[in-house]
Amino acid sequence: MKTRSLVTCLAAWLLLAGLALPSAAGDVTNAKDYPLLPRMPRFEITHYEYSHDTVAFPSGPESNVTLEGQKTFLDYRLGQGWPPPGSLRIIRNYGNAVKKLGGEVVYEKVAGEGTRQGVYKLTNDGKEIWVWVLPVDQGQGYSLTVLEVGEMPQDVTASEMQHALDKDGRLALYLNFDTDKSELKPEDGPVIDKVVELMKGNPSLVLSVEAHTDNQGEAQKNKLLSERRAQAGVKALVRAGVAPERLSAKGLGQEAPLASNDDDEGRAQNRRVELVKQ
Repeated sequence: MKTRSLVTCLAAWLLLAGLALPSAAGDVTNAKDYPLLPRMPRFEITHYEYSHDTVAFPSGPESNVTLEGQKTFLDYRLGQGWPPPGSLRIIRNYGNAVKKLGGEVVYEKVAGEGTRQGVYKLTNDGKEIWVWVLPVDQGQGYSLTVLEVGEMPQDVTASEMQHALDKDGRLALYLNFDTDKSELKPEDGPVIDKVVELMKGNPSLVLSVEAHTDNQGEAQKNKLLSERRAQAGVKALVRAGVAPERLSAKGLGQEAPLASNDDDEGRAQNRRVELVKQ
């Protein structure tokens, strides 16, 4: 009898204990972790964004670096009833995860006055990726910003290119050059293919490939950089079968902006390669 009573009491206690376990409200609709960086245990996604954007990443106590690319932004909140892991543990968790992927620390603030945070970067599958983790409320929550660096891919058909050239005499392309680099990236292949299709469909068309930059840095350096980028565009088209006599290259640097260079959006518009009908 005593044994049966003990079993009954134990079962009742386990039931009550089960009812007292923290509840999981679940993530917001359509939210998901960034594939390379799973969340901390017992955290839920309360806000999720996936968009092409610019992000000003802290790079020191009083400095930052602004980059453009495909952004994943996540707000995490600890499930009800669980003890917070603390800001340091959250930062170390992501810092160690990035290092295991071959990445490095850009900036960490883990002690003293001021906002605790960690900024890291890595390269994966040919992409430069920046990571920013920002704990809040003593580790009750944190935000995670991940940016795959690159300009917005352009989805345009050969017929749309032809229409723009017939109408305006020029067409702006936004190719994915790295900062201070002139090498085209694999993701620019579809745009190059469309230009080749345009040229093959219009045997008499002659184009000047003209590259532009924003006004960040020295004007002469930007001019030389734009010349190399224009030449890279011409070389890619020639390799794809366009006759070299139908193409020329010109670098204009920061001389002919489309928009104001006072903000990130304007500077992104100014970093372009134009096809100009001759």
